Amino acid sequence: MTSDSDPIQSDPIEIQKTSYTLIEVPKPQETKEQRLRQRSEMEGQPHPYAPRDLKLPGYVPNFLTQSTIVGVYLLTSVLVVSLIWILSGMSRKITKMNRLLMCWWAFTGLTHLILEGYFAFSPEFYKDKTAHYLAEVWKEYSKGDSRYAARDAATVTVEGLTAVLEGPASLLAVYAIASGKSYSYILQFAVCLGQLYGTAVYFLTAYLEGDHFATSPYHYYVYYIGANASWVVIPSLIAMRCWKKICSAVQVHGQKRTKTR
Repeated sequence: MTSDSDPIQSDPIEIQKTSYTLIEVPKPQETKEQRLRQRSEMEGQPHPYAPRDLKLPGYVPNFLTQSTIVGVYLLTSVLVVSLIWILSGMSRKITKMNRLLMCWWAFTGLTHLILEGYFAFSPEFYKDKTAHYLAEVWKEYSKGDSRYAARDAATVTVEGLTAVLEGPASLLAVYAIASGKSYSYILQFAVCLGQLYGTAVYFLTAYLEGDHFATSPYHYYVYYIGANASWVVIPSLIAMRCWKKICSAVQVHGQKRTKTR
């Protein structure tokens, strides 16, 4: 028995293709004010440093005032010196002169490590927008010597070596004096020579380049001259004292050897 099956007829499906036309919306033309604003963001705000044609793209002005920056630094320095003076006074074996030397070496060692160390390894501190205190210090100090903001090669080299070598050596001198180590005088003498050499390079390179890096006479004499004078006078005095102590010790040792013969 056979059955014939009718073929299934399907209606053709019409696929309608819809074409979309992209309409390009014209971009609003940038105004002159917008272009200047974008350029200002890229180049940074005008800086206060000398020379005026110094390029500092992305410069951000100080957030802290001069009095705040200097006040915090002086207060911190006084606290460090006071702490070392009090702690060293607990030992009767340490003379007042050595206590003063310990205060100096602690102060200068921390200055080298923290302040100068930050500068050496923070090439774009002038772009800082967080009001970081150390960045604020160098923004302010650069008014007395713009080579810091400009990342002058000689300045970066001197400060980097000072932070890495003389900073730890200065703190070691504190320990050496307190413990009465035999290498105390030679260590102090060596660090003093390093400080004097670095200061000489610092001033001489500025002189040879025209000595035109200060914003005003006030910043020149207070920041550039005054702030660095301590690292000329005090290391010179300590170096002379250590030289006399070393010569005296060598002379005594020589006399003892002569007597034993």
